[in-house]
Amino acid sequence: MDIHEVLKYLPHRYPFLLVDRVLECNVGKNLRAIKNITVNEPCFQGHFPNYPVFPGVLILEAMAQSLAILAFATSGGYPEDNKLYLFVGIDEARFKRQVQPGDQLVIDIQLLRLKKGFGKFRCTASVDGEVVCSADLMGVEREIDV
Repeated sequence: MDIHEVLKYLPHRYPFLLVDRVLECNVGKNLRAIKNITVNEPCFQGHFPNYPVFPGVLILEAMAQSLAILAFATSGGYPEDNKLYLFVGIDEARFKRQVQPGDQLVIDIQLLRLKKGFGKFRCTASVDGEVVCSADLMGVEREIDV
C-alpha cells in the first residue's frame, strides 16, 4: 500500500500522518507498516534541539494509525467520510531504545480481537530488527458529525 492508498484509510494529514507505507496487510490478522524518521519532523524543533529524539507518544500514534488501517480493511475496506477509528486504550507500553533521524520505524500490528467496531491489537515498532516499543492498543470505530 503506497501513500496514496494509506490516505484513503486515514483522515490524518501532514504533520500528523505517521504512516508512510504499508508493506503487508493480511485482513483479519496482521499488518506491517513503515514510518521514515527524518530530521525535518516538526517535533525535532523542540524535542530536543541539540539531540533529536522521536517522541514515544508519536511512536504510539504511528501504531494507532497503523491498526486503524488494519481495522478498516478487516471491516470491509475504506471508511466512509463520517467514520474514524479512535485510539481508546493502551496496556503494557514499553520503550526499549531511542528513535532518531535516519531511522526507519517498522510497525507490526497483530489483531487480537475485533467485535462491533472495538478492537484490541498487539503492536511493536522496530528499527533495524531491534524492538524500540511494544504495547497492546485498543481502538473503536465511531461515526462523527461532518
